[in-house]
Amino acid sequence: MALKLYGSPYSTATKRVAIVLQEKHVPFEFINIDLIKGEHKAPAFVAKQPFGQVPLIDDEGFILYDSRALGRYIASKYASQGPALIPTGNLKAAALFEQAVFSELANFEGAAQALCYEKWFKSMTGQEADEAVVAENKARLEGTLDVYENILKPGPRHLCT
Repeated sequence: MALKLYGSPYSTATKRVAIVLQEKHVPFEFINIDLIKGEHKAPAFVAKQPFGQVPLIDDEGFILYDSRALGRYIASKYASQGPALIPTGNLKAAALFEQAVFSELANFEGAAQALCYEKWFKSMTGQEADEAVVAENKARLEGTLDVYENILKPGPRHLCT
């Protein structure tokens, strides 16, 4: 039985998990959860994901949610398939990986999610974006991206080459 990924094709969190599944060459069945119709808040879905959010996976009856937890689970379970996605055997490389994961969550996710909600989701549901919220989060995101640019510059503290 193939792993089932419940999510929305418009959700960046769902895409994050789908990318890990594809990188690890894991066959999966995609179950579309229509966010516009509120399917993520339906009792049957909330019974599996108590926060009513996408994505979640069903791996032969094992239910897991939160995109970062899902990515780690898939990368660990299928470690021998595809590229290594989580550093092992090198404490400093693992620490830099964890730093990047938590930095993304703390500094990027909130502003990016708020912008997506205001500009995309509200337009899909006939609502007007709150331009003050858009401006505030755009500024936050631009500041974060400036920091990422500096971190990713080649040099002694670069994250990639």
